[in-house]
Amino acid sequence: MTKAWEGPLEPLDEFRWRIPKSYRPGMRVDGIIYADRAMLEALRQDQAPEQVANVATLPGIVGHSLAMPDIHWGYGFPIGGVAAMDAQDGVISPGGVGYDINCGVRLLLTGLGLDEVQPEIKRLMGELFHSIPSGVGSTGKIKLDKGEMRRVLEEGAAWAVSKGFGWAEDLERIEEGGSMAGADAGAVSDKAYKRGSDQLGTLGSGNHFLEVDVVAEVYEPRVAEAFGLQEGQVAVLIHSGSRGLGHQVCTDYIRTTEEATRRYGISVPDRQLACAPLKSPEGQAYYAAMVAACNYAWANRQCLTHWTREVFARVFGRPASALGLRLLYDQAHNIAKFEEHEVEGRSRRLCVHRKGASRAFPAGRPEVPAVYRKVGQPVLVPGDMGTTSYVMVGTDKSLRETWGSACHGAGRVMSRGAAKREVRGSELREQLLARGILVKAVSDASLAEEAPGAYKDVTHVVNICHGSGIARRVARLKPIGVMKG
Repeated sequence: MTKAWEGPLEPLDEFRWRIPKSYRPGMRVDGIIYADRAMLEALRQDQAPEQVANVATLPGIVGHSLAMPDIHWGYGFPIGGVAAMDAQDGVISPGGVGYDINCGVRLLLTGLGLDEVQPEIKRLMGELFHSIPSGVGSTGKIKLDKGEMRRVLEEGAAWAVSKGFGWAEDLERIEEGGSMAGADAGAVSDKAYKRGSDQLGTLGSGNHFLEVDVVAEVYEPRVAEAFGLQEGQVAVLIHSGSRGLGHQVCTDYIRTTEEATRRYGISVPDRQLACAPLKSPEGQAYYAAMVAACNYAWANRQCLTHWTREVFARVFGRPASALGLRLLYDQAHNIAKFEEHEVEGRSRRLCVHRKGASRAFPAGRPEVPAVYRKVGQPVLVPGDMGTTSYVMVGTDKSLRETWGSACHGAGRVMSRGAAKREVRGSELREQLLARGILVKAVSDASLAEEAPGAYKDVTHVVNICHGSGIARRVARLKPIGVMKG
């Protein structure tokens, strides 16, 4: 059993709790966790708050070591962790991004209503399951030689669109346009190339999913209208990442940064916080490889979008364009990127690590897609397959308090092993079907791992973000069909 965390959590207000930098030697800044009093007991059940304190020791950290309300134990950084490093004298840490580089989510909107989709849901989910490869080590329909792989790593979703896997307008609604600057395919190992060469357009396993939803409730009609959301509308959430390629990039550079940590005399309280100065050759190589993996992930989700559109067109007998299937937004969850932020009254260039956290920029920021710039950036918050998901919008307060960040999902409260011990996948499948949710999964064991009880209540998590003002609720989605890896 995991030891409960007994450190200090000082209330700053209803939704923020501070770990003072006096808690332990080496902390350069305070830690701040977004939670409410009802979440505190669960928050102390693992050592994730200790990881918040550990991150506060990293050289060049600015402001605070932050954690969103979906916080739970991760590798080095907690899942839900956010930390900004000064671009001149800060560090970059693979543990601050994670193994599944640019694990992220995208939301497609259809012009279909529930009354049109519900009668076809069994066929629809069957066709999606047949057409989209999923599961551990799954391989896809696209086989890439090294030359094409280089293009994917450097061009991202734009490569996929150029090959006919999507629409040009999709690129206008993807974080970083689906092609982040700074990639260097040469910084990616041959082993990572090999692992990624046949996995493009695959869903993967674990918490990755494709979900058919209905918009159940709209909270902010003006913003919802700008996003194209309306009650009763059917939508599709796709959650996947950089697959084996991203995992290998992380593995490779954990070794590199472990050596760099020693070479540059950096002291860290946990070896999983291995890091390198941003301006060092090791730091720059990891950043370039991470960006390449991010671009691979965006290309991957773009291909998944293409297969999804093909399935809808086949099932409903109309072209995808006639069915809607417009991309609302694609958002990264595991990433580090350079951004300009105001610090003590002046603009500074920071490298913001978001691990299991979403960017939540407000209206007016140039990084927000032009189509949404007057209202703010969409923030997509998937829940578990048995409850609900949310669309939120970024705020000015998030820019002031969290480097423009918010939660990314519900957050686990139970390990995959524990979930499998407590839940029978076959029984869960029947329970969900009784609630009107048809599930397709590779196995009952993989289904049990992702049981709703293994996660926090996503509504609770979202309400903390909304109540604290770092993101606002726009709409709630309810699942009617789920495909799990």
